[in-house]
Amino acid sequence: MRFVIALGGNALLHRHEAPEAATQVARLSLAAPALARIAAAHQVVFVHGNGPQVGLLARESAEDETLTSPYPLSALGAETQGLIGSLLIQALHNAGHPGQAVTVITHTVVDADDAAMGTPTKFIGAVYDCRHARRLADDNGWDIAADGEGWRRVVPSPLPRRIVELSAAATLLAAGSTVVMGGGGGIPVIDSDGYRPVEAVIDKDHTAALLARLLHADALVILTDVPGVIADYGTPAATVIAATTPALLRTLPFAAGSMGPKVDAACGFVEATGKRAAIGSLDHVQDVLDGTVGTQITASLSPRHPAVFRAGPSSAPPTR
Repeated sequence: MRFVIALGGNALLHRHEAPEAATQVARLSLAAPALARIAAAHQVVFVHGNGPQVGLLARESAEDETLTSPYPLSALGAETQGLIGSLLIQALHNAGHPGQAVTVITHTVVDADDAAMGTPTKFIGAVYDCRHARRLADDNGWDIAADGEGWRRVVPSPLPRRIVELSAAATLLAAGSTVVMGGGGGIPVIDSDGYRPVEAVIDKDHTAALLARLLHADALVILTDVPGVIADYGTPAATVIAATTPALLRTLPFAAGSMGPKVDAACGFVEATGKRAAIGSLDHVQDVLDGTVGTQITASLSPRHPAVFRAGPSSAPPTR
């Protein structure tokens, strides 16, 4: 079967962890055995987040006094695709993945008139207390927003419209390669008299959903640091939704900078294809893929998922 699997930022870093290289290597080594088994048995495209990494590079670039101006986010996004792609491929091979794994530096076409260009919502970088975040925002001209109990930088996040390297990915999959692409949502470009980069970070889950649709994947799987989509988050009634449909899921509110894009991307894939999407914990990737845990989203409720039900209260932090 063919799967597109989106890895959240927790694949490399947990919230409030310093973005040390050794920490990211160790985190991937824990997840890699299960991912390698799946990639050995199926055609797989991995799409990864880059929020902590691109935020780190952006801050370093802004503070570099030898530069006349900071590097644009599009360039930093390209750097993180190479970095994280390399780490993921090494981890897969070290975990016993027998085949070829390839990182494809990916450009994603966005609409210059996308309303999101004027409304920063995508979290990048570290979590700060309010005072520190405001100081950084003043010093660097950033937009910031609350993320749980902390504050983070936010940037525009337009929707992906087209994947430039799509045919290359299809060729690699047909040849038996595992593909890592669309990292950080892809390098955002506008197609106008050639490709022109824009100052934004595309949501990787929306890019994963677009790739899953265009590559005719059998399922879209979004992995994160919570057990599934949580209803009534932050209250004593917080529960994980185990099975649902897009129509039902879209009636619930979710945070724009965290779970909201995941739900929207998953629902959009199911609505466009009639196939299954799942949102669940990276720690239980095989079970999420098999449909036994996590939030399973289908076009209609089936004998396998006979009812929308909630199970397992959760106090997990909001996902990145």
